[in-house]
Amino acid sequence: MTTREEVGSVAGSALQDLLTPQELRILVAVADAGGFSPAGAALGITQSAVSHAVRAAEAKLGAVLFDRGRSGARPTPAGERAVGPARRILRLYELLAAEVRGSGQGSGPRTAVGPLRIAAFRSAALHLLPAVLERLTARHPGIRPEVRVVRELGAGTAGEVQAGRADLGIATLGGSDGVPAGLLSGLLLEEPYALVHPAGHADPKSLPLLDWDENCGSYTRAWWRAQDWIPRATVKAEDDGMVLTMVQRGLGMAIMPALSLTEAPDTVRIADLGPDRPTRSIGYVTTRELAATPAVQALIRELRATRPTP
Repeated sequence: MTTREEVGSVAGSALQDLLTPQELRILVAVADAGGFSPAGAALGITQSAVSHAVRAAEAKLGAVLFDRGRSGARPTPAGERAVGPARRILRLYELLAAEVRGSGQGSGPRTAVGPLRIAAFRSAALHLLPAVLERLTARHPGIRPEVRVVRELGAGTAGEVQAGRADLGIATLGGSDGVPAGLLSGLLLEEPYALVHPAGHADPKSLPLLDWDENCGSYTRAWWRAQDWIPRATVKAEDDGMVLTMVQRGLGMAIMPALSLTEAPDTVRIADLGPDRPTRSIGYVTTRELAATPAVQALIRELRATRPTP
């Protein structure tokens, strides 16, 4: 029979292996600052205190978390896996405090207050989010949105959520990589692609193709390969806004998603690509823990209620 003392001893041992909030803050600071000394300066503690905390965290986790060198410190693969959850845990500490302060002494529903970190790709940030945030802050004046534009390449906006740098990401869904494990997602809209070209051009399909790196995701590649009229891109631009400007100047044609063509000028024409046109799915991505918070729940409600103006 296990005694109460033995149970307490096992529980105490398990607690000793848990990283403290300060150790989590230091891991994140080292990863963000790129070294022990700048992390200490950012946190207002000594370099030796940072080094001691990192060694303690490594001992508890049984892995080396940072590669140390003359140029600073960079997370190892184990460190990368530790820093993302560390950021998310620290964010939950912040939200806990904000919710308690927002609730006051009453027993009513939880109030959505405090900063709300949103990652979005350019066209979503420009054409989808403004109306959403206008309604959100009108209904919840205690929320302070913080929007960062992230290129939808590689990890993209979902990667920002997974790394703990965003509470919610506006992301393209349905690609070959899928949503990272452990995250929740929801569909907001299906976005069709269209041909855009200079107004008045007699044969727009004969024009050079303008493109940008984010444009051809795995959801459009099969359609793209089947179109023998589409030439290789002769001009690559930084983003969809630059492509649209170059089309407007008569430099070529482009195949662009609907959000990118919101408020397109009269100097361009938008042509439907037919019933087999490609589409991409736009949705939100967040964590299970953050999905339960009042601020993220309020944002999701407004996202579902708002559609961009064509």
